[in-house]
Order: sequence, then structure tokens, then C-alpha cells
Amino acid sequence: MLEDLLTQALKQADQAEIFQVSSLSTPISFEANRLKSVEARDSSGVALRIIKNGRIGFSSTTDMSDMDGLVARAVEMLPFGAKTSMNFPAASEYADVVTFDQVTSDLKVEALVEAGSKLIDKLHADWPDIVWSAGVSKSVSSTTLLNSNGCHAEETTSAIGIGMEGTLVKDTDMLFVFEGQSTCRPTIDTDAIIASIERKLNWAEHVAPPPTGSIPVIFTPNAVADLLLEPLLEGFNGRNIVQSSSPLIEKLGTLVLDPRLSVWDDPTLPFISGSGAFDGEGIPSSRLPLIKQGVIANFIYDLQTAAQAGARSTGNAHRGLGSQPSPDTSVIVIDPGDTLFADMIAGYPKALLVESFLGAGQGNTLGGDFSANVLLGYAVENGKIIGRVKDTMVAGNVYTILKDIEALGSELEWVDGSLRTPAISCTGVSVSSKA
Repeated sequence: MLEDLLTQALKQADQAEIFQVSSLSTPISFEANRLKSVEARDSSGVALRIIKNGRIGFSSTTDMSDMDGLVARAVEMLPFGAKTSMNFPAASEYADVVTFDQVTSDLKVEALVEAGSKLIDKLHADWPDIVWSAGVSKSVSSTTLLNSNGCHAEETTSAIGIGMEGTLVKDTDMLFVFEGQSTCRPTIDTDAIIASIERKLNWAEHVAPPPTGSIPVIFTPNAVADLLLEPLLEGFNGRNIVQSSSPLIEKLGTLVLDPRLSVWDDPTLPFISGSGAFDGEGIPSSRLPLIKQGVIANFIYDLQTAAQAGARSTGNAHRGLGSQPSPDTSVIVIDPGDTLFADMIAGYPKALLVESFLGAGQGNTLGGDFSANVLLGYAVENGKIIGRVKDTMVAGNVYTILKDIEALGSELEWVDGSLRTPAISCTGVSVSSKA
């Protein structure tokens, strides 16, 4: 059917590309310490992109019987489509990036419900005053991509994920804790989830005066994902490069950040839900350095932005069924440093340790600025955690604080199956409080 669709589209276009995706997911939710719902979601669809006379036409549908309409709508969009000089890629050899596990695919709903129930029961027994919620899910998705230049790529990915959230409300005081995992493998380390949540709760048992001013701030891996990653990666996005809005445009090959900092986009890692053998346009995946020992090494491009920049696609096209591709990262890996997390804390007479933020992303993120309220953070005094802080905000510039890092953690953690990072301690962060 897809090959017939390609042939039909080529009758009215110079080039054509078909992107088909199907997924079966089982989301399970727990609220107020008990099972709330079990669902099964089955979705599929196809998107068509065509090029004619240097313009792009696009359409998509979930109605697999409407292929004539799919082509007609893409042709109708041509006069209004973006100008382009790109060509769809030819056939390629793809590395064997393992993202599917049959055992994960075969997991029964009962096993997922049992995993969530055990976590809820254990945490509720130990912390009865806290209201616990959870989400457990399993999914299997398949992608097929083919174009008129000979590219034909197919891939199936399995994933299982779990997220736990606890809420404690006492008068005007609210405490939120969260922990989760995501993997293509069939097992979740529930002991690690419990240990992480209990550590956070033990540290949060007492409320402490927030340290303020320009003080060291320790960002845990979750906090790195929450606040630092987006403004940092915006500067590498090919869309911002071609629009001349990135502050890194003239910095390629230049030492900009701390020499201890190396950051990679690596979708070739096995059994990681963000990995894959090819990107959303059929370009083979590769381990791409973004920052090498503080030096800006590469920007990320899809076919369109690469053509506009006079560069080559870096295999970073991401897309959904209803949207055209755009450049984005897949799996970010930050190399570890040489400082234990416990030693980071022990090394400061006064500091702020942050687990999560509320309202992250405020400010001029394209310029690297950030500003956010601390959702869960702790005061450090004389090398020890003395309690949880309230009504505290942090602000700064990611390029400034990462230019001279205080300490880079030696222990790596996965966050959401798309980021592996150590804790990072920085100075130059402004910490303020309403208290």
C-alpha cells in the first residue's frame, strides 16, 4: 500500500516521502493510593511529504483508506509550503540499535498493575500521611519510512515506564516528591525508585531558612533536566542557527564552556527509549559530540535546516504524525566528572541543593537565561542538609554558570530515558526568597 501511495504521489511531485507510524500503549494510573484506570490505546497513521518546484507539500491522516485524499491535500499545500533546496536521502545502511525486547512487548496488564500496586503499598505503609499517585505504561511502536530516492527504513521500539508522585499538604505547606524510570527492557528497578523517594523525604522532613544571594547551587540530575538542558540545547538547534538567533553561531570550534564539560547526542545506545537506528527522515543515527571538553563541536540539523545552512543533516530530524520534521536531540549524554555527590554537599559551608523546579523555562532561553521557582530543594549548611526550603527562586545564565563549573559529579543517572547526566555544582546563580 505504501509503495502504491509513493507511486501515486510521484505523478504530481518531483520527490515524495512516506512516514507511517503505529503504536499500541497500555497506560495505567493510580490516584490517592489506589488503582484508578487501565486503558489500551491503539493508533496508526501515515504522513506524506512531497517536493515540487522547490516547495514542500505536506498532509497526514489516521484514515488508512483515504490515500487519494492524502495526496490531494499535500498537492493543495504546495503553493503555501516552505521553499526548499533539500533532497530526500538515498538508501542507507543502518546500525543495529536494539530498542525492542519481546519480553517487554509480552508483558501482561496484570504485571504492570502489580508493579504499581507494590510501589504504592510500600510507600503508603512507610509514609501514610502522603497521598501517592503513579503512572505505569507499556508501549510498542513501529515506524516505516520510504521515499522516492530509494530510502526504506523500518524499526520497532518497546518501552516500559513508571512514575511515582507523592503529595503532602499541611495547612499552607505543600511538599511534592517524584521519581521515575523508563527503559526498553522489561524490568524496572523499584528498589531504586523507593530509595530515591525516601532520601528526598528524609531530607525534606524539616523546613529550613533558604540560603540566598550568589551562592553555590547543586543541580541533581533531575534538576539538570528541568532547568539547564533546554536553554543550553536551544543554542545548538539548526532552526535557531539559520534564523541567526543562537548565541553560538560564531562559536563553532571555540572554547566556550568549562573544559571538563563534554555533551553528546547518542541515539545509538541500546535499550534506551530515545534511541533508534535512523531519524525521522531516514538519516542513519550516530554519536554526535555537541560539546567536547568545553568546545562547541556541532550543531544539530534536519534536512531542511541543513540545506538552509549549507550543511549536512546530522540525523536529528524528529517528527510526529501531524507535523513536519524539525531538528531536536535524541539521547543526551553528559560525561561524568570526578566528584562524588556526597562530597559535593560536604564541601560547602552554605549552598542550595535542588531536585526539581516549578515553572522552569522562563526568561530568554535562546540567550541561555533561566529563572524558576524551586519545587523541591534543600539548604546546605556546613556540609550537611539541614532541611527543605520554601518560596525560593533561582535565576542565571546557563553559558555563564557552565563556563566555570564548581564540581562535576562522578555518578551518572538516567532521567526519562533521554538524558544521562551527573549532578552539577555551579556558582553565579542568583538565589532569592520571598521569606
